Amino acid sequence: MSPVLTLTEAAGGTRPGAWPRRNSPPVPRFWHNGFMDRKIFEKRRGQVMRHMGGGVAIIPTAPVRNRNRDVDYPYRPDSDFYYLTHFPEPDAVAVLVPGRQHGEFILFCRERNPEKEIWEGRRAGLEGARETHGADDAFPIDDIDEILPGLLENREKVFYSMGRYPSFDARLMGWVNEVRGKSRNGVHAPGEFVDLNHILHEMRLFKAPEEIRLMKRAARVSAAAHRRCMQACRPGMMEYELEAELLYEFKKGGAPPGYPPIVGGGANGCILHYTENSAELKAGDLLLIDAGAEIDCYSADITRTFPVNGKFSGEQRALYELVLAAQLAAVEQVRPGKHWNEPHETAVRVLTEGLRELGLLKGSVDGHIENGDYKRFYMHRTGHWLGMDVHDVGDYKVDEVWRLLEPGMALTVEPGLYIAGGAKDIAERWWNIGIRIEDDVLVTRDGNEVLTHDAPKAVDEIEALMKR
Repeated sequence: MSPVLTLTEAAGGTRPGAWPRRNSPPVPRFWHNGFMDRKIFEKRRGQVMRHMGGGVAIIPTAPVRNRNRDVDYPYRPDSDFYYLTHFPEPDAVAVLVPGRQHGEFILFCRERNPEKEIWEGRRAGLEGARETHGADDAFPIDDIDEILPGLLENREKVFYSMGRYPSFDARLMGWVNEVRGKSRNGVHAPGEFVDLNHILHEMRLFKAPEEIRLMKRAARVSAAAHRRCMQACRPGMMEYELEAELLYEFKKGGAPPGYPPIVGGGANGCILHYTENSAELKAGDLLLIDAGAEIDCYSADITRTFPVNGKFSGEQRALYELVLAAQLAAVEQVRPGKHWNEPHETAVRVLTEGLRELGLLKGSVDGHIENGDYKRFYMHRTGHWLGMDVHDVGDYKVDEVWRLLEPGMALTVEPGLYIAGGAKDIAERWWNIGIRIEDDVLVTRDGNEVLTHDAPKAVDEIEALMKR
C-alpha cells in the first residue's frame, strides 16, 4: 500500500505528486475506448461544481455483484459515476472539491498490481486515473478512510445521492462524524446533505451530440439484431434460440445487452416482463421481442412483434395495425412544446377507439378512457426516458405539472395490446395475442427523430423480410 497522506496533505497541502513511483509496467490504455473525448467529462464536472458553492460531492461507483460462490456478474459501473468520470473499474470513488488548490477532481481507485492483473485483468491504476481519465489527484481506494475525512473539513455541504448504496452511506456518515469530533480544534464539519440527483439527473436528461451518436450506434446494432431474429424465426424453434440470435448480433456490434431480453411467443407475449425465454415457438402465434444493445453505457430499447410463421392472421393483423397506428400517432406528439403525457394520451385514445371498432370494448370511448376500461388490454404507459439507464433518470413532472418536451430529450414510444387467454367475454380467436411496438425517439428542434427506424414495423415489411 502506498504511503498514507495526512489530512492536511490530502485536503490540498503538499502535492501528492511527490509520492515515490514504483517500477510498474507502462500505464495501459485499453480501458479508454475513445467513444467520447475526456474534455466532455471535464465540462460535466465543471457544470456540477458550479452548483455546489463551498460543498464537496462524493460519487461512488457500483460494487461488484456476486452471482454465485466465487463467480461475479459482468461488471457495469454506476451510471452517474461513469457520466462524470468515464472510469469503468469497480472499487472507485470520485470526489469533486471546488476551489481545491491542487485540483478539484479526485479519484480513489485500485492501484496497479501485476500479480492480480494476471488473474483479473489490467487496471488503470493511479497513473491511468490521472493521465487518461483526467483526475487532478488519484489516491488508492484502500486509503480512503484516512484521506476522505480531510476533504470534508470546513466544507459547508456534502452533495451525495443517499440510499443507493447503503453500506457506503454508513461509511460516509462515519467520516462526517469523525470530522465533527474535531470541533474543539476549530474544524468545521459539513452541516447539510444535498441530493446530488437533483443536479446530475437534470443534466443527464438532455443528450449532447456525443451522447446521441452513441445512442444511434446502439440503435443500429439493436435494429440489426431484431432483423436477424425475424429472418431466423421458424415454428419449432425455442425462444432461447432467438435470444441467441440477438446476443450474437449484439456481440458482433461490440455491445452487451442493455437489459435482459424478452423473447415471448404466444401467451408469453402477454407477460410484460417475461424473461424465461424457454418455450417452443408455434405456428399461428405471435412472437414479441423486447431487446436493446448498450454502447459505452448508452442503451437502446426496441420492441417488435411478428408472426412465428411469417404471416399475420386476420385478428393478429387487425390488432397489430391498431397498435402501430397508436404508436405512429404518439410519435407525432414527441416535439418541443408538447408535454410529457401527450404521447400517452394520444395512444390511449387511438387504442380505445380501435378496441371499440373491433368489438372488444362496447360503449362510449370517452367513458372507457375516463373509467380506465382500456387498461384491461393496455396496462402500462407509453414510454420512459432513455439514456445511460434504459429507464433513464429525469423528472416527468415539474411543480406537479407534466414537463414540456425540449430538444435533446430522448424517450421511448411503446404502446401495446395484450389479450390473455381464458376470458369468457372475449372470443377465443383473440386469445393469447400480445403486441408491443417500441421505438427510441429523440426530441429535435423541429420535431423528432426516430433513432430505431432500421427495425421493420410495417406488416408488409415484416412479412417480406421473413420470406427471405
